[in-house]
Amino acid sequence: MDEKLSIRLKIADKYYPLKVERNEEERLRKAAKLINDKILQYKQKYSSKDTQDFMAMVSLQFATKFLECEEKLDESPIIDKISSLNGELEEFLHNTK
Repeated sequence: MDEKLSIRLKIADKYYPLKVERNEEERLRKAAKLINDKILQYKQKYSSKDTQDFMAMVSLQFATKFLECEEKLDESPIIDKISSLNGELEEFLHNTK
């Protein structure tokens, strides 16, 4: 049985203790680094904002990117087109008998 691994992730100068599966550790560490890098970019660009503002902007940026990826992976238009073409093909084959 896999035991959970205890790790501490630092995000925006705060540590978060987590218990994770071993195979998730690297992904979580990369995600935390990505978040911290984006926060640093905002801090360098907007020096008068506080960390909560930066966290909100990073969250918005990642949520927007997530929605874009979700839209790109939406297979329903392709499935609809295939169904339509399949119907046309069946009709054609039926009429040529």
